Amino acid sequence: MSEHQIKFYQTGTFTVGNRLLDPSQRSGQANIERFNSLNSGHRACQGCGEALGARYTVDAAMKATDGNLIAANATGCLEVFSTPYPETSWQLPWFHSLFGNTAAVGTGMAAAMRVKAKKNGGPLVRVLAQGGDGGTTDIGFGCLSGMFERNDDVLYVCYDNEGYMNTGVQRSSATPPAVRTATTQIVGSHPGNAFGQGKEVPLIAMAHGIPYVATASIADLRDLERKVKKAMTFHGARYIHVLVPCPLGWGAASKDTVKLARLAQESGLFPVFEAEYGEITNVTKIRKLAPVEDYMKLQKRYAHLFGPKADQSALIRIKAIAERNIRRFGLLGDERSEPMPPAVQADERADRL
Repeated sequence: MSEHQIKFYQTGTFTVGNRLLDPSQRSGQANIERFNSLNSGHRACQGCGEALGARYTVDAAMKATDGNLIAANATGCLEVFSTPYPETSWQLPWFHSLFGNTAAVGTGMAAAMRVKAKKNGGPLVRVLAQGGDGGTTDIGFGCLSGMFERNDDVLYVCYDNEGYMNTGVQRSSATPPAVRTATTQIVGSHPGNAFGQGKEVPLIAMAHGIPYVATASIADLRDLERKVKKAMTFHGARYIHVLVPCPLGWGAASKDTVKLARLAQESGLFPVFEAEYGEITNVTKIRKLAPVEDYMKLQKRYAHLFGPKADQSALIRIKAIAERNIRRFGLLGDERSEPMPPAVQADERADRL
């Protein structure tokens, strides 16, 4: 059965047409059935993709666990704008970890909840660990890999805005090539972030053979919610990588946040897929292939690639990255994705829980 049953789109926009659906299927920003785990009153920037992604992620996890959820949160934008002392916008048990040890803290919380459930006979409280790309792909990478290797029962969600936005828009290992940041300035013959650097953490997670890995985007909140709920059906280490555009850091209009997330996916620059035990199981196909220029021209961090002094060679190399993603993951038509590293069998991982 298809995972995506709702296909109504308003012509010329990226908005799902609620009015075309049965009321029970319509998306709701706020209703009595939502947990509203990340509540109003936080101090995120206008158009913040991370706030939107976190709100839907945590609510979906709360629904999947019937409210039996606790969260560990790395230092970063999400922590800073949601908990300005002495206030908080979180409506669930929430723990602020250090920048680099969120996965390890989540592991300890999961162990404590497992002992508590065994001792008291109550429901098992599940653990959600979350952080930005800086705290995930860079500073917290060792703890994250350890969590994967031990197959700890934690869902880790990375909200990827492609840089250290909270501390002044510095480069991270998730920053795309040719992008201007505070530490990759527009200087030299090939300005911006260098090519050939960075990490593809979803593929690294797959290489650990963990039960579930997925990428998602705030351009499709239904898909994000579905993947979070699905992740909660597994026990063991799980990883979801969510693209969350940052208007401030990307130099984009706040009204274009969702549009940017959609164009990143539709151009092939951000492949959306699922994997179980190291094998890709589902790929979200591109509905209508978009030129990478349509995505890049909305962002000032790419402005130096256009105009009379444009770096045409960089633009060609970025297009090649998109084309490789399309071929590698089978994002167009009926073609299958290219083979990935061999899977680790589910029963072998289960023995280690």
